[in-house]
Amino acid sequence: MMDTKILVVDDDNNISELLKVYFTNEGYEVKTASDGVEGISYFKMYEPDIVLLDIMLPKKDGWQVCREIREMSSKPIIMITAKGEVFDKVLGLELGADDFLVKPFDMKELSARVKAVLRRYQAHTNQDDDEVVKFENIEISRQKYELKLKGKSVDIPPKELELLYFLASNYNRVFTRDQLLDKVWGFDYLGDSRTVDVHVKRLREKLEGASDKWILKTVWGVGYKFELLG
Repeated sequence: MMDTKILVVDDDNNISELLKVYFTNEGYEVKTASDGVEGISYFKMYEPDIVLLDIMLPKKDGWQVCREIREMSSKPIIMITAKGEVFDKVLGLELGADDFLVKPFDMKELSARVKAVLRRYQAHTNQDDDEVVKFENIEISRQKYELKLKGKSVDIPPKELELLYFLASNYNRVFTRDQLLDKVWGFDYLGDSRTVDVHVKRLREKLEGASDKWILKTVWGVGYKFELLG
């Protein structure tokens, strides 16, 4: 954890200070920002390893901050909010957040999530695997975190690419949601299986019309597979 930097973006000074003290005691370096504009500015200057991001922020809300961070970086984001509706969780995941935690939360649970998300991120960024999966009109590079459709690069959040790469690497095999959580998110992921559904939905939107030789298919009652056709 030494030299691991956390950026906390929350307009509640009590929560920010609590998080700063707790994670500093755990060996992290912590910086806090009190609004969305400051959060973006600190992200660029501070280059944190992970962001703990509130949704209800002055100047720019957490959704917009998440969007802007994802435009320039794949660093992990955990969204922390008083809102617990499914819609908020789904939107956060669609925008590229790696995890979601609802206030009030237990500090030990948050710490566990931070460690799990960092482990997953570092495992992927440290790998030397330069394999590229190719089928008609699609090319997926896990090392470069790059998706090409019909020869053109497509913007895609890291976790969506990892899911697509895994399914395409194991084409014609069906995986349950729990298996995909294990293989893509990691066995210690603390979220639920709806995360998989959200990411598959977003992938289908990107892949629509790319080819009639393969499909990202739902196997009802079981899970998903990348199926080669014909």
